[in-house]
Amino acid sequence: MRIPSKASRRTKSTDPRELRKLRADVTAAFPALGTDQASELVPAKEELSIVKLYAHRGDAVTVYVSGGNPVLFELEKNLYPTVYTLWSYPDLLPAFTTWPLVLEKLVGGADLMLPGIVVPPAGLPQVQKGDLCAIVLVGNRAPVAIGVAAMSTSEMLTSGLKGRGFSVLHTYEDHLWRSGDKSSPPFIAPLTLDSPDVSEEKGSVQAGPALQDDMRRLTLEGKEEENGEDQQMRGEKTLPEASEDPGVGGLNPNPADSKTLQEQMDELLQQCFLHALKCRIKKTDLPLLTSTFLGSHVFSCCPEGRQLDIKKSSYKKLSKFLQQMQQEQIIQVKELSKGVESIVAVDWKHPRITSFVIPEPSPTSQTIQEGSREQPYHPPDIKPLYCVPASMSLLFQESGHKKGSILEGGEVRMIIINYAKKNDLVDADNKNLVHLDPILCDCILEKSEQHTVMKLPWDSLLTRCLEKLQPAYQVTFPGQEPIVKKGKICPIDITLAQRASNKKVTVVRNLEAYGLDPCTVAATLQQRCQASTTVAPAPGAKDSLQVQIQGNQVHHLGRLLLEEYQLPRKHIQGLEKAPKPGKKK
Repeated sequence: MRIPSKASRRTKSTDPRELRKLRADVTAAFPALGTDQASELVPAKEELSIVKLYAHRGDAVTVYVSGGNPVLFELEKNLYPTVYTLWSYPDLLPAFTTWPLVLEKLVGGADLMLPGIVVPPAGLPQVQKGDLCAIVLVGNRAPVAIGVAAMSTSEMLTSGLKGRGFSVLHTYEDHLWRSGDKSSPPFIAPLTLDSPDVSEEKGSVQAGPALQDDMRRLTLEGKEEENGEDQQMRGEKTLPEASEDPGVGGLNPNPADSKTLQEQMDELLQQCFLHALKCRIKKTDLPLLTSTFLGSHVFSCCPEGRQLDIKKSSYKKLSKFLQQMQQEQIIQVKELSKGVESIVAVDWKHPRITSFVIPEPSPTSQTIQEGSREQPYHPPDIKPLYCVPASMSLLFQESGHKKGSILEGGEVRMIIINYAKKNDLVDADNKNLVHLDPILCDCILEKSEQHTVMKLPWDSLLTRCLEKLQPAYQVTFPGQEPIVKKGKICPIDITLAQRASNKKVTVVRNLEAYGLDPCTVAATLQQRCQASTTVAPAPGAKDSLQVQIQGNQVHHLGRLLLEEYQLPRKHIQGLEKAPKPGKKK
């Protein structure tokens, strides 16, 4: 299915016969649910909404909505539970565990690769190829996605956990989830092996006590060290918080580590700081805005699987941390313009820099990256094309083309050259001029020119012809078939807006046209800019999302699009809105 795109109609179902049939279908599809639980899921006295959707590939999807949330969806006569349903019945499907950083990729459209699977001491659930499975995150049994197994458990183990493991159908944060109340997954503690709810027969054996303790350290890190985290211990932690929690992201990879989260974050901040100074900053880069130093250099030095959050360090603010580094005489910071600080000098001979050893990626991190992340983004190849309009069909019919034919610029030039030569239109005295016959006059001349312009230079003739054709373009993404569309490709549009609170926000649209996932871009910018980001439907655009970042972040956005994603500048508009040096955002 993968993220439905359009809703066609919405009806209400209160017919007892229809509800009984649906309950029977649910019981047959999910024997583990039981009759009583099926009746809870499809209650007899409550109104049930039926929504018809169409997935991006055109498949018709029927969604059953109860209490404002989608609870089931039907695709090709098969019933599937939504994540809302699985949060109430977490044991409904065999569950496979993955890492929090993988969820972002699943939401973006990726399938779950086997190297991203976490194998508990009790082993993987026993499933067959084609079985429906739930996908959960380390430390939380609340499912965040459902998918179909691409191979059996025995085949997974035989393959050495390599290759595609699950074809993902539906995830937390996709369009189907957004059609509900948009609540976040609850915290459901992992089961222990001696739990009465564990059923090996159903393939839902969960991690044992040792792994459960490790998971709790990763997600909660001890009640006595986190006085403000009591509500997380009560299971009220939302998934966005979990994914941003340094403990979940791998801040404490060693369960035996007795350091507090704050101490670990201090160490990570200093490591990234020294790494950036030693490997990324040159003398020619100075003076360097402290905000640029943080967003473009420090964050990029953060190891895979870990997330740097200065607010969770003892320093709380970048300025306080840099002040400490200045007191240690590693750097010198000055306010070159009012309210804006810059690093103006670095002592590269300082012992802390010279003795700093660049950390090697951990084997675990490398394994996770290998299978659970998609291939690095490569920009599409965008080629301008031309469409023959009705007014120029006579000019192109000799070459076998008609109205609506799509041509490349080189083909258009060759057709015009052959037409002129075949009809003896090239001037005998000046080969650079072409006489205009009635067809050329009608196709490329304005009405006021038709009795005054008798011939044109080759370059002017070809230019006018291209201008009269209708625009089209071809987009080719790496490893995919070319896509041809009429019209001009919309550029990535960057704008600044003023909100009611008088704060500026940066808004970027049309990322999807270039194969960029708005959720991935938003997550990257949130870390680079240390600013809140939101992803929402773009006003006036069908099936398109826009990313909003707090503050003027055009500079960071420009670097991401131009330098990292390697997109041509001509396909991005609004880069000139970046704040000028010395000016507050």
